[in-house]
Amino acid sequence: MANGGETASPPAPSRRGYTGGQGKYAPAQAVHRPVNPGEPDTRPVRDGGRTIIKTARSGRKATERTARQTIKTAERSSRKTIKTTQRTAKTAQQTVKTAQRSAQATVKATQRAVQTARATAKAAAATAKATAKATVAAIKAAIAATQELIAAIAAGGWVVIVVVLVICMIGLLIASPFGIFFSDGGGSPDAASPTAVIAQINSEYADRLSSLQTGGTYDRVEIQGGPPSWPDVFAVFATKTAGAADGESVAVLDTDTVEKLRTVFWDMTKITTAEADVEHPAEGDADAWMEKVLTITVTPRTPDDMRVFYAFTDQQNAALDELLTAANREMWNTLLYGSSGEIVAVALSQVGNVGGQPYWSWYGFNSRVEWCACFVSWCANECGYIDAGVIPKFAGCTGGSNWFKDRGQWQDGNYEPRPGDLIFFDWNEKGGSGPQDDVPDHVGIVERVENGVVYTVEGNTSDSCRQRSYNVGHYEIWGYGCPIYN
Repeated sequence: MANGGETASPPAPSRRGYTGGQGKYAPAQAVHRPVNPGEPDTRPVRDGGRTIIKTARSGRKATERTARQTIKTAERSSRKTIKTTQRTAKTAQQTVKTAQRSAQATVKATQRAVQTARATAKAAAATAKATAKATVAAIKAAIAATQELIAAIAAGGWVVIVVVLVICMIGLLIASPFGIFFSDGGGSPDAASPTAVIAQINSEYADRLSSLQTGGTYDRVEIQGGPPSWPDVFAVFATKTAGAADGESVAVLDTDTVEKLRTVFWDMTKITTAEADVEHPAEGDADAWMEKVLTITVTPRTPDDMRVFYAFTDQQNAALDELLTAANREMWNTLLYGSSGEIVAVALSQVGNVGGQPYWSWYGFNSRVEWCACFVSWCANECGYIDAGVIPKFAGCTGGSNWFKDRGQWQDGNYEPRPGDLIFFDWNEKGGSGPQDDVPDHVGIVERVENGVVYTVEGNTSDSCRQRSYNVGHYEIWGYGCPIYN
């Protein structure tokens, strides 16, 4: 305490924002400083109770942040766009793959359908063939059973006979195309054997070729080709006749069935003719001359041709295939040629040929020669017998007969021959090859022997291939060459 006893008061505390000595609540005065260009503005700005110092540097940073954000946004947008494009491409690829898989599935389904159809067709064909084979097997069994029936008859087995005949004869022989194997000429008063029918139709064929040659004056006649083989003709005939829905039995060759067989033969035999004038130039002292030539062409139609021509059903085609299998060749030879073998079948197919072509040209001659031996050799070659050493290749009768004599396969003229033997003749004629001089003049092939008669197929008989017959032991038969076929 000082100066009159008054006590001094302490100074009032200062408050934030205020200055002392200027009034209790007087506001503090702001201090203003000039702003120079290039210097930062440090003036405070009040914002929500907070003082923010703005500078030019913070403005640039804000701009940079905005630019970076814009770039990042653009990058994110680009990445999204790229990802979207990639997803779209993947979707398109998946769509293509799906379409490809669908197309492949469709193709595979179509292939499976085709394979299924083929398998079905093969199964149907196999079933038909199996049926045909079963029928043939049953018929062969019936043939064997027939032989046993003969023994059964002798033993008094009448019950067995009745049962087997009803089942086999009615069920197989009469209704089936394979009944042709039983057409032996029995069972009907007007029935003919296959051998007799072949001889009759062969004769008609030869007559037709002869009639074509007599239609004009020719210096030379050439016959090319030949008729179909008889097993082919009979197989087509049996299939057509007995295999149809309203088929007829072929177990008996009566007048009606023989006429049907004849029709099939001529349907399978196409004959055409052509005339030509051939000019021959002068040679040496010979003047030039003109030759008139008739060419007869015989074209055999095959079983495959006929199955189309006759519009066979699947069952008929299966039966035809089975009838013509190699396994049934022996049955055909037995039926048609009386066990005479393949060489007789070939020889019979050539009946009607005139002039010896192709036999002498096959042998190697450039022009016509006496061709009976060439014909026999040609038939043997067709069967493979020359290569097998069963029959020699010969153009002269003496050479052929000596070949058989040298091997001990010779029989004299009194011998009763077998089908397939070669028959040699010594003619008793004036001039030419006669009179008889113990030298063979002619040769042919034995077709069969029946009731003391030898039936033959011969080439160069009146310049034709024809069937002939002689009594066993005929004096002009010089002897026989006997091939060993088995």
